[in-house]
Amino acid sequence: MNTAAKLSAYGVALALIVGAGYAIGTTVGPFSTAASGQSGLSGAGSAGHGDAHSGTVAEAATDQPGGLASSRGGYTLTPTVSTLTPGTTETFSFRITGPDGAPVTGFDVEHDKQMHLIVVRRDTTGFQHIHPEMAADGTWTVPLTLPAGGSYRAFADFTPTGGQGLTLGTDLFAAGRFEPIGYPASRTAAVDGYTVELSGDLRPATGSPVELTVSKDGVPVTDLQPYLAAYGHLVALRAGDLAYLHVHPEGSPSDGRTPAGPGIRFVAEVPTEGIYRLFLDFQHNGVVRTAEFTVPTGPAPQTVAPTAPATPVPAAPAPTGAPGAGHGH
Repeated sequence: MNTAAKLSAYGVALALIVGAGYAIGTTVGPFSTAASGQSGLSGAGSAGHGDAHSGTVAEAATDQPGGLASSRGGYTLTPTVSTLTPGTTETFSFRITGPDGAPVTGFDVEHDKQMHLIVVRRDTTGFQHIHPEMAADGTWTVPLTLPAGGSYRAFADFTPTGGQGLTLGTDLFAAGRFEPIGYPASRTAAVDGYTVELSGDLRPATGSPVELTVSKDGVPVTDLQPYLAAYGHLVALRAGDLAYLHVHPEGSPSDGRTPAGPGIRFVAEVPTEGIYRLFLDFQHNGVVRTAEFTVPTGPAPQTVAPTAPATPVPAAPAPTGAPGAGHGH
């Protein structure tokens, strides 16, 4: 087969893979949950963002986790642009429209912010947790850098005033060579000289205590600093469809009883068996860092299978910024 024919065949195969990836990223499908109808990760004694809330009309209308759809409960996430240049900091903007179709301008403050925006490539590379600012007309803006080519998922985690917490998702695209990365199972993370150990198992449809313990140079860290009104924030993404689960730990820095480390405790409730990528944000010595983990539950392969991009991305050379974890606090 000559070169042109090979490229043509490759293009057809890529289009088929892309179509499957897009379906995964946008289609809403059922899955089993706990008897209570709640899905997500929850911290005892503290309300979690997004779909850690339960029992409301908006959340009970569907039995799936947050982030799988751009519309839910009458609210819709609409970005002004969905294609960005990799390796370049650009202004990303979006709106949340309400049941009446008008931009929403009233949001409750949850953990010091009205809006939490999570951005990650579909192979779970380049995690960012950032906080946009809202203009009077309901337009949210934030500087955003997509480090390398590929398809990304953006999650808007918010609570409209008088409503319940929601997480909506949308796809973003960066042109360039996409080289997906797989992650072996891991319960230990090293970041900037810190070591974070995860203990406890994720069990589907039941509350499972998990603890993340922070140390530096072998010494337990007992003076973690509050960040967004907590000693740690945990985001979990289900491998494959990137179902989003976001919560906060047991207790709070202001309750007079929660220690400032080394352990940060959560109660995890994941909806299905599979592999989950966990991202813990913690602050020490004035710097916020992110520790990453890959945790299977039930029978699951040991490496995350990268998800195909939701749309073709050109294979043209792009800036070679490291596609690893990035923190945009």
